[in-house]
Amino acid sequence: MKRIIEEVVKLEQLVPGGQAIGDLADGRKVFVWGALPGETALIRLTKLKKTHAEAIVTEVIKPSPDRIVPRDDCFLATSPWQIITESAENRHKVALIKEAFRQHRVEIEPNEIVGDGQYYHYRNKMEYSLWWDHQTERIYPAFHRRGSHRKIAVQHSSIERVEIWQEANRLINQLNITGAQARHYQSIMIRCDQAGQVSSALFAMNQPHPQMKQLSDTILGHRYTYSPNGFFQINLPVYQLALQTIKPFITTDQVVDMYAGVGTIGLSVARDRRLVLIETDRHAFYELERNLPGDHPNITAIHARSEEALEYITPEATIIVDPPRAGLDSKLVARLAEVKPPRLIYLSCNPVTQARDIAHLGSVYRPVLCQPFNFFPRTPHIENLVVLDLVP
Repeated sequence: MKRIIEEVVKLEQLVPGGQAIGDLADGRKVFVWGALPGETALIRLTKLKKTHAEAIVTEVIKPSPDRIVPRDDCFLATSPWQIITESAENRHKVALIKEAFRQHRVEIEPNEIVGDGQYYHYRNKMEYSLWWDHQTERIYPAFHRRGSHRKIAVQHSSIERVEIWQEANRLINQLNITGAQARHYQSIMIRCDQAGQVSSALFAMNQPHPQMKQLSDTILGHRYTYSPNGFFQINLPVYQLALQTIKPFITTDQVVDMYAGVGTIGLSVARDRRLVLIETDRHAFYELERNLPGDHPNITAIHARSEEALEYITPEATIIVDPPRAGLDSKLVARLAEVKPPRLIYLSCNPVTQARDIAHLGSVYRPVLCQPFNFFPRTPHIENLVVLDLVP
């Protein structure tokens, strides 16, 4: 949108995407970043469609009692819920889970959300764009503005671990010393392990990606080596809390991890069982195989899509699923309903699709645990664990 359109609106509630929703004067719903329920705000429209609009706050006229001052100028780009108290964040995340299951007519009562109390400096991986400032003639780390392709230079960021921010500034300073130009580079990727060891890479335009130093971490007593630019959990302390919650529910001799990734769930909670790990991504499967115990006759790793390995879902096995945001494939849901394994452990990064899938299994399974985890504080993202047993 080229023409600036502003309007005063009253905001009603938070939606799963993280915005607050309100009504424009013409009746269209508007999804607003930087606003909280109950607030009245002046907003600027960033996208206008026939049925709805998107916007950001330019001025809060009547603030919510839950509003606080964000730590970072760039908070909308990285962690848009820096504007809300920690207790209100937790409350709203549980409410969003309740609403997702209510809409799919699933009776469930989530526990209070679990975290480790670390609301800042928790991310162990970040990728920064580069910004050239014509006034200072220096390069700065940058993020993309929310709802825009434009970049915002970053002077301070508090969502990543301190070691990552320090490494970003070290690399940027090197570029500035050599007189490099930002347009020659795509991004900087940095990751660190729990011990604070850092692996970083500067990605140049139209050049092969550089090799990054491998990292390793211990999760529930099992050592994992992984590529910094591959898939590995962003918030390991809270992830381990989720695994500790899952482990007591592994009571069968056979366990199948259907979306295994690099194997951290299955190997952490069930490596002493007859374990099958299924993963489709080639790079993740390579790291899964590399992290298998040296002598593992009881563990089988299968390189396949979950919906193409349905024969491993048996009446004797506990099934673990941690699917992408789209949720479970319909073939997998149908197989679960047909074969009726005794227990389904469903960890999800999207409670909306999780609720949909569980609703489809409602005649077969009943929830015995609904435990949210705050993997990504100061953001609207929610990780939710539901354990389901067969209906008696």
